[in-house]
Amino acid sequence: MPKDFTNRPFDKLKKKLGGAQAAALPPTPAAAPPPPTDADLFAHAMSGVREISGFQLLPCRGRPKRPAPDRRNEDPDAEAVRILEQIASGSLPINLSDTQEYLEWTNPDHRQDLAGELHAGRFSVEGFRDLHGTTGDEVDEEVDGFLAEALRRGWQCVKIIHGRGLRSVNGPVLKDAVVRRLMGKYRKRVIAFVSARQCDGGLGALYVLLT
Repeated sequence: MPKDFTNRPFDKLKKKLGGAQAAALPPTPAAAPPPPTDADLFAHAMSGVREISGFQLLPCRGRPKRPAPDRRNEDPDAEAVRILEQIASGSLPINLSDTQEYLEWTNPDHRQDLAGELHAGRFSVEGFRDLHGTTGDEVDEEVDGFLAEALRRGWQCVKIIHGRGLRSVNGPVLKDAVVRRLMGKYRKRVIAFVSARQCDGGLGALYVLLT
C-alpha cells in the first residue's frame, strides 16, 4: 500500500449532514421597521387636508372700554351709606364671618376646621331651642334642659336661638350667657359652635355640634 494513500470514507457524510442541518434551521427574521415618529403620525393624519383661505383672517370686534370711575371727589360717608343700603336691600350679600358679632369656637381636642364645616351647613340640625323672652337668670336652666334632651336623644347638631341683643342697653345678654354655658359646664360635650347661616338665624343663633 502506498504511503500517501488515505481512506476517509466519512468526509462526504459530514458535509451532507452539515448541509441538511443548515437547511432545517428557520430563516433569520428580518429586522422590524422603526415605530413612526410624531411627525410621521401628524403627516399621515393631515394628509388630504386643505387650507380654507377664507378663514385666514376672521373679523373680531373688540369690546368698548369702560372708563374707570372717578373717585377723587367721592364722599367716603356717602359710599358707606350706599353700601349699607345695598346690604339692607339684599342686593349686596354680607359675609357674616367678617362682622364683630360672628362667633366661632372649636374644642382643641377635635379638628379645627369643624366650625367652618358647621357654619357651611354640612351638619343637619336635629333640634333647636328659641330663647327669646328668656331673662338672663333663666338662660342656664333653659340651656341645661335643652342640651340634656339633646344628649338623651343622641342629637349631634342643634341650634340655639339667642337673638342679637341690639335693643339691650347691656349688650347681647342671652348670647353671652349661652356662650359661657357652652364653654363652661358643657365644654367636654361640645365639639364646636358657630354663628348660624343667614337663612337659619344668622348672628342671632348658634349651631352647636355635640359629642
